[in-house]
Amino acid sequence: MSVTSPLRPADQTSVDRMADPNWWRQAAVYQIYPRSFADANGDGIGDLQGITAKVPYLRELGVDAVWLSPFYPSALADGGYDVDDYRDVDPKIGTLEDFDRMVAALHEAGIKLIADIVPNHSSNRHAWFQEALTAGPGSPERDRYIFRDGRGEHGELPPTDWESVFGGPMWHRVTEPDGQPGQWYLHIFAPEQPDFNWQNRQVREDFLTTLRFWSDRGVDGFRIDVAHGLTKNLEGALPTKAELDARKHATDGFVDGSHPYWDRDEVHEIYAEWRKLFDSYDPPRTAVAEAWVHADRLARYAHPEGLGQAFNFDLLLADFDAASFREVATKGLDEAARSGASSTWVFSNHDVVRHATRYGLPVTEHPHTGKDWLLRGGARSEVDTELGERRARAATLFQLALPGSAYLYQGEELGLHEVGDLPDSARQDPSFYRNPGKEIGRDGCRVPLPWSSQGPSFGFGDGGAHLPQPAWFADYSVQSQDSTAGSTLEMYRAALKLRRELQTEERLHWLVSGHEQVLSFERPGGWVVVTNFGNEPVDLPAGEVLLASSELNEATLPGATTVWLRH
Repeated sequence: MSVTSPLRPADQTSVDRMADPNWWRQAAVYQIYPRSFADANGDGIGDLQGITAKVPYLRELGVDAVWLSPFYPSALADGGYDVDDYRDVDPKIGTLEDFDRMVAALHEAGIKLIADIVPNHSSNRHAWFQEALTAGPGSPERDRYIFRDGRGEHGELPPTDWESVFGGPMWHRVTEPDGQPGQWYLHIFAPEQPDFNWQNRQVREDFLTTLRFWSDRGVDGFRIDVAHGLTKNLEGALPTKAELDARKHATDGFVDGSHPYWDRDEVHEIYAEWRKLFDSYDPPRTAVAEAWVHADRLARYAHPEGLGQAFNFDLLLADFDAASFREVATKGLDEAARSGASSTWVFSNHDVVRHATRYGLPVTEHPHTGKDWLLRGGARSEVDTELGERRARAATLFQLALPGSAYLYQGEELGLHEVGDLPDSARQDPSFYRNPGKEIGRDGCRVPLPWSSQGPSFGFGDGGAHLPQPAWFADYSVQSQDSTAGSTLEMYRAALKLRRELQTEERLHWLVSGHEQVLSFERPGGWVVVTNFGNEPVDLPAGEVLLASSELNEATLPGATTVWLRH
């Protein structure tokens, strides 16, 4: 099909799915990073009109929903996660009218919309923060954020020695209205992202207003950024960074909710209030938490009286290994059953190296995450691209066959690799600039998509792209893969179509494969999934072959291959 073909009306099945309150439980959700998806006006930045023009592509792909990363007014200190105004659209990527037209086009195609909400912090350009700076210490305006006096004789030292996620101190000192150095404000991330004070009722009410604003405009659900970080306890004697680190790595960790700014029990009071608002709509608005917390505490975010679903990142963190994948899948399904939610499965997003590249890189340990390949892309010469793509395709068919919802990141359906060798002068991610020599940043997975095989931006837009695209993007473009048998794009299309037809009850039964590096499970209705994680071929089980991640021999299943069978 043409990627700009006219939109056909949604069929009755799509209409019924749009009205189903449980649509999210086994949905395929496609993440769009709007500035890098499609540029309609030729200014080098992706926009809402570009997304609307590609709705036929999304429908042909077969996704149930789009998760739209932040599209709000922003200085882009952190890729749009520094929000100036929560109830508007960044003029660089569109208007509220453009947003409404995009929602209408998606809904007409039978596709839901999930909006990214950033409640932990605003930007330092937000009207409230500017008012806080002007009003001064002790003011109601300043109480919307977390300001504290400094330590030392003249308050010259930050309140604690904590480090921000992006490196450097977690506190920033302001100049008071009288021109003198004054208080410090907390920013878990960049200094341009001051943390809200969620003990302030005005903050809570304003976010309820925001959630209503977008729900009333047709948004079907919300992805909650840093869902585990909203509530803090900064009273009394605060621990040092060394004490926090020691506790983090201790046996008990912080599973009791006692961390001063992560995963505190009080955060669930906020989400219980949000759930009442979500349930006032028909169908209810959905929500999924981005919560990097201990596995024993994840279920509270996914509880039906809370957000209802939470990201499970364990599959993203797992090595391409049969035992690891089985352990993650089993644990994820057990956790979902305990919470009453459905599990989520994800391999790539806007924060990590694309999985086609990760699976082609040697796995080495990273001092912070334990997985160096999550944060580095490396030059293309370091990557076994063929192996990475083969493993990524096999992993994807494994993922799409699991009960629960699958979250896909734009471009993975093209088999895109990380652009790991961007020049330093082109990089935009604050983690690169604040941790020189330590972090390469996340720009490599945010390079604008290639829609065509030629042109200055491979069809992204007439005015080029805000991040440089490598020449090899031509071979991965939509144009080069559309209607091409065996292409990654066509595999995704076939898999998502079959998945929708085959998905029934949210359960699976593990089968005995007879091989250490082979996983096999059966879904209700006789749908059997077999993945060979090894390098050597194994016997192909009996059954009708529905789909395979790579070409099959007559009687064997090659290494790094998944096959879907029907008894």
